[in-house]
Amino acid sequence: MENLALIDSFSEFKDNKLIDRVTLMAILEDVFRNALKKKYGSDENFDIIINPDKGDMEIWRRRVIVADEDLDFENEEITLTEARKIEADFEIGEEVSEEVKLIDLGRRAILALRQNLISKIHEHDNTNLYKQFKDIIGDIYTAEVHHVRPRVVILVDDEGNEIVLPKEKQIPSDFFRKGDNVRGIIESVELKGNKPQIIMSRTSEKFLEKLFEQEIPEVFDGLITVKNVVRIPGEKAKVAVDSYDDRIDPVGACVGMKGSRIHGIVRELGNENIDVINYTNNIQLFITRALSPAKVSSIKIDEETKRAEVFLKLEEVSKAIGRGGHNIKLAGQLTGYELDVIREGDVAGTVADEDDVELTEFSDEIEEWVIEEFAKIGLDTAKSILKHEVEDLVRRTDLEEETILDVMKILKEEFDS
Repeated sequence: MENLALIDSFSEFKDNKLIDRVTLMAILEDVFRNALKKKYGSDENFDIIINPDKGDMEIWRRRVIVADEDLDFENEEITLTEARKIEADFEIGEEVSEEVKLIDLGRRAILALRQNLISKIHEHDNTNLYKQFKDIIGDIYTAEVHHVRPRVVILVDDEGNEIVLPKEKQIPSDFFRKGDNVRGIIESVELKGNKPQIIMSRTSEKFLEKLFEQEIPEVFDGLITVKNVVRIPGEKAKVAVDSYDDRIDPVGACVGMKGSRIHGIVRELGNENIDVINYTNNIQLFITRALSPAKVSSIKIDEETKRAEVFLKLEEVSKAIGRGGHNIKLAGQLTGYELDVIREGDVAGTVADEDDVELTEFSDEIEEWVIEEFAKIGLDTAKSILKHEVEDLVRRTDLEEETILDVMKILKEEFDS
């Protein structure tokens, strides 16, 4: 009965783990054989019978009958006197099978056996878990928030597996509560000791690419190919798409009527601004499209250095650069070229409008970080700032309204004097 009770207890244990009953029995046999080797020196003359359906087990030791005075190997041989206590008509040379009870192994051996069995099951569990998640690296996965910590969110999936979402892998606007469902991609599986640590990411470009596959049927079916994805998580992203079927408009199919198809992706990414761009091998045209919504006048490309000078009208410069320089940065990453924005009319650093004044000329009155903030959106002269509304500048920069009003006052005084 003690054998049955032991197996049953571990059958209950395996029900909470990803381990089938047959595998559990194989682990049991391995563990018992190790225990027999320690107790008797060898397990070769032992038969372990395990019934995975009924959950019972028996251990039988086979020994050859020898004359009482010829006993040399106690584990493999039994005296005729001892054999006839089992069955009266046994003769020398015959084989005796005798059942071994767990209690015969001793209490210490049973305790060690139990620990070894738990260790083997955990090892099997961890190996399976590692393989399971290694196979889905780069795929979208959903799990529930179990615990929120300052530097990490701990998630648990439907099978009770723990998944880690580090702070740096979260979109800046992400805010999670216990019980929330979270989507991301499985980015990596790392072994910490013997236990696998599963890392999820919501900031990876691969996550956005997989969302396109999941949400847009033509991408899932392979009619539209996602050629490249670049993003500043939570802020802006650019996705280059292509189709080998001229009848399909890849951009229109991805965006949908009035943005209906891409809306779910934008919402999932914390209202990240996503530009979908038609891919082309024509690098000039590709750079032009990548800098949208700015209208490019002309482009001068240096293939060797992978640099491009982009010429734009003054009013298009801020659009090309974008808030915080995000637009031009992503356009460069998407196309693989370092982009230099040049305003039409600029010659050797001078401005076409002779009455205009470079913003750096006011460095004694305006702090350098404020000047740099304006430069990020392509505003580096006095008049380029004064022509904008205060509300527009507040929206496009990280400057406070009061700071912008102070700057405008200083600039107006220059032209009024």
